[in-house]
Amino acid sequence: MTEQLTVFPAFFRVAQKCVAVFGNGDEAFAKVRLLMNTQARIVAYADQPEADFSVFLAANDISLVKQPFEASQVVGATMVFAATGDAAQDRVIVAAARAEKIPANAVDQPEFCDFLTPALVNRAPVAVAIGTEGAGPVLAQMIRAQIDQLLSPSLGALATLAQAYRDAVDRLLPRGVSRRVFWRRFFSGAVADQVALGNVAEARREASKLLNASGRAHGHVWLVGAGPGAEDLLTLRAQRVMMEADVIVYDALVPQAIVDMGRRDAERLSVGKRKGCHSKSQDEINQLLVHLGQDGKRVVRLKSGDPLVYGRAGEEMAALRDAGVTYEIVPGITSAFAAAADFELPLTLRGVASSLIFTTGHDLAGDVLPDWARLAISGATIAVYMGRTVAASVAARLMEAGLPAETTVAVIENASRAERKLLHGTLKDLPDLQHRDELDGPVMVIIGDAVAGANFERSQPLVTGRVVGASVSTDMPRKLTDEVRN
Repeated sequence: MTEQLTVFPAFFRVAQKCVAVFGNGDEAFAKVRLLMNTQARIVAYADQPEADFSVFLAANDISLVKQPFEASQVVGATMVFAATGDAAQDRVIVAAARAEKIPANAVDQPEFCDFLTPALVNRAPVAVAIGTEGAGPVLAQMIRAQIDQLLSPSLGALATLAQAYRDAVDRLLPRGVSRRVFWRRFFSGAVADQVALGNVAEARREASKLLNASGRAHGHVWLVGAGPGAEDLLTLRAQRVMMEADVIVYDALVPQAIVDMGRRDAERLSVGKRKGCHSKSQDEINQLLVHLGQDGKRVVRLKSGDPLVYGRAGEEMAALRDAGVTYEIVPGITSAFAAAADFELPLTLRGVASSLIFTTGHDLAGDVLPDWARLAISGATIAVYMGRTVAASVAARLMEAGLPAETTVAVIENASRAERKLLHGTLKDLPDLQHRDELDGPVMVIIGDAVAGANFERSQPLVTGRVVGASVSTDMPRKLTDEVRN
C-alpha cells in the first residue's frame, strides 16, 4: 500500500476571478455555497434553476445566466464546476473547459475532475482543507467537524493582525530563529489572548511591545529520545520541539521516518554513530552542538531510545554546560521497554523478579565480572543492549557466575517496528545469536526467570529445530505459573 497521494493539495487564487458553475439543482447549489467562502466572482449557468437556488443567487447578488450550455460559456473562467446532475452533460462541459486549458470538476465523476473539492474549515485568511481523493466524503466531513471544534473562532482575526505586522517584523528582526520565536510568541501568548477576548486595540499594544522586546534569539539544544523506532511511540513533546528546531542532529539508528517528522525547512545533519561506522566522533558531535547553539540555532539532538540510557547524553550535557549553551532533556521510550512489549514480557514479576538491570553486552566481555551479576543470580531481569556480537561471552560469564543454563532468554531485533524479529531460547542457546548475520538491526536481549512469562507464539527458536516455547510453558516453575495466572 503506497502512502503517496494521487492529487497534490493546493489553493487556487480566485479573488475577483470568474468561477463558472453549471447546473440547476442541489449539486450546483452546493458548489456555489462552497465558493461563497472565497472572493471569487461566481457565475451560475442555469437555464431552469430550482426555486430555492434561484432565491439564493438573487439574495447574494450572484450572476445568473439562464441559457442552455454552450462551449463558449467557459471562456475566461479560472475554474469550472459541472454540476448538472446529468453525467453525460457534465462530461461535455469538462471537455469544453479542458479544450480551453481551464481546470474543471464534474460532480461524482472523479475521472473527469482536474481538481477535487475538499471539506473546508474557514478561518479566513486561514483555511484547512480536508480531502480523501473521493474515497470517503463523509469521512472528510467528520474530520472537518473535529478540526472546526479545535480551532479558535478568533484565529482568522489573529492571522489578519499578523499580516499587519509582517513588514515591520521583516524589517526589524533578522531572518531565521529570531523571527520564528517572535511569531511563536505572537500566536500563542498575550496577543492571541487579547484577540480572543475581542480587544483588538490591546492586542496591537501587546504585539508592539513584543516586537520592541525582540532581539537576537539565543541558541538552545534539546536532547530528544526518538524511542525504539516506531513513529507513533515518539512523545508529544518530542514532536513539538522537532517542529521548533532549526537543525536536527540525528544518529544512524533513528529511522528516516522520524527524522522527517521535523520542521520541513530544518537542516538535517546525520552524525552516524553505528557500530563499525562512526561518521563523527563523540568529541566532534559535542563541538557541533556547542557551535550550533552559540550560533543562535535551536537544535534537536535526536537519539534512539532514551538519551539518558546509553545515549552518551552525559558528555553532550557537560560540553553544553561548559560552553554556556542552554539545553533540555526530552525523554524517550527506551528499547528494553519496547522489546518487552513486543514479547508481552513482564520485566518485573511479583515474587519472581523485583529488580531490573540495564546493561550492554560489553560489560560482560572483560575479565572482571560486574557487581550487578550478583543481582542476576538472585532473580533480577537483565536487559542487554547491543549484545549480539558478544552473546557468547555474556552467556558464558553469567553461567560461570551461577545463572542456570536453562534460564529463559528473549531476543528482539528492531523492537516496536513493523520489521521486528522475535527469537526465544535459553541461556545456553544464546551463543548462537552471534552467528545470525541476518540480524543487522539493533538487537535487545532479555534474560531472567520473568522472561518465561512472555508470549512466545510469534517468536522463533534461537536454535533451529528446538521448540523452546513449548518447554517453557510446560516446565515453567509452579511459582511463576501461579504469578502469571494471578
